Amino acid sequence: MLKLSLPFWLAGPELAKLRRAAQSWWDKAENWLRWPLLQLDAETCHLSVLELLAWQRDITRFQGESESLFRLRVRHAFSNAVDAGSTAGMVRIFQRLGVGYVEIEERMDSVDWDVVRLHLTDSQLTQSPVLLRVLTQQYGRTCRRYDFATITPVGMNVALADFNDDQLTLVASLDERAGRLVAINELAVVASL
Repeated sequence: MLKLSLPFWLAGPELAKLRRAAQSWWDKAENWLRWPLLQLDAETCHLSVLELLAWQRDITRFQGESESLFRLRVRHAFSNAVDAGSTAGMVRIFQRLGVGYVEIEERMDSVDWDVVRLHLTDSQLTQSPVLLRVLTQQYGRTCRRYDFATITPVGMNVALADFNDDQLTLVASLDERAGRLVAINELAVVASL
C-alpha cells in the first residue's frame, strides 16, 4: 500500500483531511488495479471467474462437490495433468487433493493385466466416492480398469520378555536282557531296577 506524506510546512488539520482523502482514493485505485491479478488465483477469485479457470484447465465440477474442493482441483490442475498416468504421480494427486494415503497395485498374477487396484481405507471410500471416480477417470492410465480395495488398519500389541530357561533332554529305554529301565540324562546315566 502506498503511504502518502505531505511536506511539513503544510501541516495542519485541513491538510490532514486532504491527506486522508487522497490516501483513501489511492487505496481504492490500487485495489482496482490489483483485482485482475487476484482473479488468476484459484483460491481467492470470484466463483464465476473460477468456473472460467476450470474450463481453461479442463476441470468439470461434479454434482455435490464443495467449493473448497473445486478450488483445490482447479489450483492443482496443471501439476495433476503432469503427474497423470504414472503410479507415483497418482499417489501425489491423491495427496494433493486431500484423499490421503493410497497404495497402487498393478499387474497382479491372478487378475487381468489391465486391472489396477487402489487400496484405500474405508473412510476414504465413504467420504469421497465420486471424487475417486472422477480422479481415476481424468488422471488414470488409458485402457486400464480401476478397482477399489479397502485397507483396514488393525492394532497389534507385541510383548517382549526375557526367556533364559535351560533345555533338558531325557531318553528312556527298556533294557530287556538286564530287566531294567535306563534313563539317559544330558549329564548322567540313571539306571533303575
